[in-house]
Amino acid sequence: MEDTLILAIDQGTTNTKAILVDAQGRVVSRAARATQITYPQPGWVEQDALELWATARQAIEECAQATTGKIIAVAVTNQRETTVAWERRSGKPLAPAVVWQCRRSTEFCRQLTERHLEPFVRERTGLTIDPMFSGGKMRWLLDHIPEGQTRAEAGEICLGTVDSWMLWNLTGGNVFACDYTNASRTQLFNLHTLDWDDEILALFNIPRAALPQPHPSQAIFGQSVQIGDLPARTPVTAMIGDSHAALYGHAGFQPGSIKATYGTGTSLMTPTSRPVISQHGLSATIAWGKANGEAAYALEGNIYVTGAVVQWLGQALGKSDAAQIEDLAKQVSSNEGVYFVPAFVGLGAPHWNAEARGLISGLTRGAGAAHLARAALESIAYQVRDVFDVMNMEAGSPLQTLLADGGGSRNDFLMQFQADITGRPVVRNLSADVSAIGAAYLAGLTAGVWSSEAEIQQLSRPQERFEPRMSAEEREKLYAGWQDAVRRALL
Repeated sequence: MEDTLILAIDQGTTNTKAILVDAQGRVVSRAARATQITYPQPGWVEQDALELWATARQAIEECAQATTGKIIAVAVTNQRETTVAWERRSGKPLAPAVVWQCRRSTEFCRQLTERHLEPFVRERTGLTIDPMFSGGKMRWLLDHIPEGQTRAEAGEICLGTVDSWMLWNLTGGNVFACDYTNASRTQLFNLHTLDWDDEILALFNIPRAALPQPHPSQAIFGQSVQIGDLPARTPVTAMIGDSHAALYGHAGFQPGSIKATYGTGTSLMTPTSRPVISQHGLSATIAWGKANGEAAYALEGNIYVTGAVVQWLGQALGKSDAAQIEDLAKQVSSNEGVYFVPAFVGLGAPHWNAEARGLISGLTRGAGAAHLARAALESIAYQVRDVFDVMNMEAGSPLQTLLADGGGSRNDFLMQFQADITGRPVVRNLSADVSAIGAAYLAGLTAGVWSSEAEIQQLSRPQERFEPRMSAEEREKLYAGWQDAVRRALL
């Protein structure tokens, strides 16, 4: 197995990556391509589905040509909830990809809520009714594609999350399938039966004929076509949503583990022994599907805007990258009462308020760009604590250490403030590819590279640790100021 390699594709919101992982769990080759995002009107977020695949193909070709090892398996991990509609016969998209952040299905979700359907939907799917999830996006697409409903019922239209779109193209249009984790984020999938829920499908009026076949995350999904130096008929042996893959990449297999992936938004996730239907704004979800067809479960909290607030502020201040925002934030020793609530598209967990809008509070004549930069970075940590505290209450196992990954975790200021404001150590994974590595672990299990999760647990994962240094009194005073700012945003 020494020369065997696993190709993992990580199709994210802002870029598509491909990595090659060897039998020691090391990344031996890596390639990435940026993806474009458009905002056609307030609250709408779109991407070009063909570009998503083109960037994946380019990254695969570059990554695969950089090694002499043998690629024995392919893994896919992806941005979740983003929804693609394409014609089954031609494989051509019928509309832009509707991105997970997009709020265009708000009215449909409001109608479901007014019918008092949320408890029923949450019990079956683990999810609160919200425009983020794919089911409402699918409904919107069918309403706006000519003859969409009729064609979907006839099986002429494929409605899928990004994993199914990647797999369709990897297999040359031969396989239309998804994995349990992505299915569980559509709001159409029953956590208990591990299949599409017919009653929920009827509520959303989504034809089963238009949906992919769900499989466990660890499964043989199909065989690839040749793409550059990726050989034809290479088996695709794992697919998993990016947040779930990150938890797997941390080897967070047992209850009590908790990770935060800091990206455009942030996802916190902790494994649970069974579905935990939250009463305080978290989501029950599939952590991953096992090779035996069973599921591991998790509690998750989704924050809409974290890294995106740094990008927004950088553009507003004329700063070209996140490091400049960090440097600016370090110029002041405190926020001096300035708080930034980045509710650009509402607030996600644990608030789930689509009507909330961003605000900056506590400004005085002495406040400047450095205070805004500090408040923006602190807002990420405050939002993470909002979710962490609820998760610690509902998970059933005490959460002692926060595992961190994603682009935002590279920010030392943020990681230290995160440890301070939660009062827990933060352990940062030093890899930039935790989600892709997690997907590779699953693919390697299927392909026989590793024999068990215990063996994966022993693989090297370089880390750095941030200990809390703030007094409890200061921590709670700062957090009370944040909670006051959030209340203002929710008015």
